[in-house]
Amino acid sequence: MRADEFSAPLPGVSFVMPVLNERAYLEHAIASVLAQDVDAPTELVLALGPSTDGTTELARRLAATDDRIRLVDNPAAHIPVGLNAAIRASRYGTIVRVDAHSELSPGYAALALQTLERTGSANVGGVMHAEGRTPFQKAVARLYNSPVGLGGGAYHGSSQEGEAESAYLGVMRRDVLDEVGLFDESIRRGEDWELNLRIRQAGHKVWFDPDLSVTYWPRESWLRLARQFRATGAWRGELVRRFGRRNGIRYFAPPALVVVVALAVVIGVLQLTGVLSGVASLIASILVYVPLALYLLLVIGVALAPGGGSVRQRAWTLLVLPTMHISWGLGFLGGVLRGARDTVDASRLGTRNTPLP
Repeated sequence: MRADEFSAPLPGVSFVMPVLNERAYLEHAIASVLAQDVDAPTELVLALGPSTDGTTELARRLAATDDRIRLVDNPAAHIPVGLNAAIRASRYGTIVRVDAHSELSPGYAALALQTLERTGSANVGGVMHAEGRTPFQKAVARLYNSPVGLGGGAYHGSSQEGEAESAYLGVMRRDVLDEVGLFDESIRRGEDWELNLRIRQAGHKVWFDPDLSVTYWPRESWLRLARQFRATGAWRGELVRRFGRRNGIRYFAPPALVVVVALAVVIGVLQLTGVLSGVASLIASILVYVPLALYLLLVIGVALAPGGGSVRQRAWTLLVLPTMHISWGLGFLGGVLRGARDTVDASRLGTRNTPLP
């Protein structure tokens, strides 16, 4: 994407938000954006996917009540396509990515603008603070906020400010986006990581500020969570195919768990049928069953640890934690071996009539 393909942006802040089947969350997300107090003109550009739950109608009603809300179509329903459509339609020099499943904390935009200026960075992000309403969603949120659940990325709870590999959502300089190009529309998950890689390769800084906080609402059911993590893992595997070890080592832990589980099943069958016995069986048991036993103890320990919530929430943790790891790991292995191809995150598809991206 060439810089001369864009008109010169005006001073101000453009919030951009891709939206698909988010009726239960959209109004709160929009309210948190419109409540941001910055000393500059602002707008919110919604990229509307083919929702079937009334989200589009709600967005149109909200836009009719506030001229800061602008709408663009995203018929493909891909997140990077929607983000790019919203950015191209935006008018201002600072782009703030917002997720319809999230809510910005008061003062978020003003502080981010200060951090951009203070650090000279091209992109600034903060902490993704997950919250839940039901016992299941609260269990998921707790694991999102824990390094055990999502692998310890800075935006999952670090308190150390500084340069970062990527940024959650991101508050970005439009001129840098024009320079390096927008989101890669061939990547359906992990598109932010890839964009930040290009930003850093171009010599710009990506910055993490722990004082910036965004409330994120996780998926509401086990099946939706498993679908989300499988798709995310598949696209991380695709990114490994494309960019190799530029991906952090932490991404390889869930697929390693899947491999160990698969080996345990094979070894168990061989032992039960008598094919594997004696010293070989003992060595295989130590190499495979001991790591699995340690992982099981980790899951139980996380569920029973202080702050685990109600009995129902702790019970959900016993299922949610391995679901996150195994779903992600299965997706990752598929993505590495054959590519992500047309893998989509189906976790936000409301009905079978919703067109798949």
